[in-house]
Amino acid sequence: MKYMLLIHQGHAPTPRSPEAWASLSEEEQRAVFDDYRAISATRGVTPGMELAPPEEATTVRVENGETLATDGPFAETKEAVGGFLFFEADDPASAIELAARIPAARMGGAIEVRPIVAR
Repeated sequence: MKYMLLIHQGHAPTPRSPEAWASLSEEEQRAVFDDYRAISATRGVTPGMELAPPEEATTVRVENGETLATDGPFAETKEAVGGFLFFEADDPASAIELAARIPAARMGGAIEVRPIVAR
């Protein structure tokens, strides 16, 4: 089964938030990078990408045949998706175990593990 792991950054420090990132020691920063590297090297993982912040998004709707584009996300959220990856695993427990290794999960964020529907 394939899973998509959606990384909700929450208030987890990232290099994109210099003040929060600077609050981590060099050792903690290195550990975050090493953890992400190790996760990307895990068998069955297809690395995803980091996403720009929600305020850089455009939300698109079509109403009465007209395309409407709005700046930013549709809804305000404290746990915006900051990135994603794919994981092919034998069971949901393996996907949950991998999700627990993602630094954001232990640093104030959350990881959504969602099975991919194969049709």
